[in-house]
Amino acid sequence: MDSWVTGEMLGFDFETTGVDRFSDVPVSYALVTVVAGDVVSTSSGLVDPGRDIPAGASAVHGISTERARAEGMPLQEAIEMVADVVVSASQRGVPIAGMKLDYDLTMLDTQAKLLTGSGLVARGWSGPVLDAVVLDRHVDQYRKGSRTLAALCAHYGVEILNAHDASADAIASIGVLLALGAQYKELRDADPSALHQSQIGWHREWAEGYDKWRSGKGMTPIDPRDYFWPVAAES
Repeated sequence: MDSWVTGEMLGFDFETTGVDRFSDVPVSYALVTVVAGDVVSTSSGLVDPGRDIPAGASAVHGISTERARAEGMPLQEAIEMVADVVVSASQRGVPIAGMKLDYDLTMLDTQAKLLTGSGLVARGWSGPVLDAVVLDRHVDQYRKGSRTLAALCAHYGVEILNAHDASADAIASIGVLLALGAQYKELRDADPSALHQSQIGWHREWAEGYDKWRSGKGMTPIDPRDYFWPVAAES
């Protein structure tokens, strides 16, 4: 059986108006097709979010409200287009690949429901998903330090050319996934659908541990929706 490492993957990333996946919206998207480690096509663009982009978010990704309004496609059009591509990949068995995809996929699902009445599952999506941070936490659970995309790129020797650009982030995330596959046979040899199911459990185990750690420090609990991967229900 061929490994997912040598097959096709669809890299996916949003840059957004903020960090709340249930209420914030995209300001740019990237969909990157990679086959056997090579980028064969990239689709990316700006999105008019229909609202002001907070200064803090613009400082991260460099996209201003004025530019998004002038150059971006309407939000509903962008959501429908991205959802169509993601669902099509799923129906062909092509893994969606990226970093912390429970954020991006939940935002896509939430906005698709709000704007079109149909979320990802209703449209025919069922995975599989390959998430760099979920896999990294599983295979190297006790490594200290940050697990941001930049940190994972540094750890696995992956070049990231323009951090917080959707295309660059999607490509770098796939680079991390390929490095994980090269280093860990258990990941490389796993069927993507089985790996998807495993990640559901691995993410929940991490969330439970993180929640317990926060409780021990007297911090507020995590949002119960954060236990669910790769798509969390709004309520």
